[in-house]
Amino acid sequence: MGRFPRQRFALDHLAKPLIKTGTLQPWDADIRKLAQFPNVFCKLSGLITEADWKTWKPEHIAPYLDVALECFGPDRLMIGSDWPVCTVAGSYAQVMNLVLDSFSKYPEDLRNAVLGGNAEKFWRLAPVSGEFC
Repeated sequence: MGRFPRQRFALDHLAKPLIKTGTLQPWDADIRKLAQFPNVFCKLSGLITEADWKTWKPEHIAPYLDVALECFGPDRLMIGSDWPVCTVAGSYAQVMNLVLDSFSKYPEDLRNAVLGGNAEKFWRLAPVSGEFC
């Protein structure tokens, strides 16, 4: 990422944290390192499939969403569903509502960025000036 500072990168599935076990480390430290690169965006997708498929609750996933927002800020996070894979652990609506509900406490401009504006910006602008990895 540092070698290609003008190329945007999308970190998929929030780097697949170990939600099922509630483990934050070393995932947290690694996310913080990746977030230092301003050209790395992060997709909030595929999270319920990293939790216990039958017993997950939003509060199991909230700490990971909090770290993502803290590290990447509201300008480099993008909602995603991981559909149809997510259906092994919940419906499309459950997946989307997980992020919608989690970000409902934030101002509208932040929500709009995470829920679509950042993805539009990312995909409209990437790749930059012919750089590919």
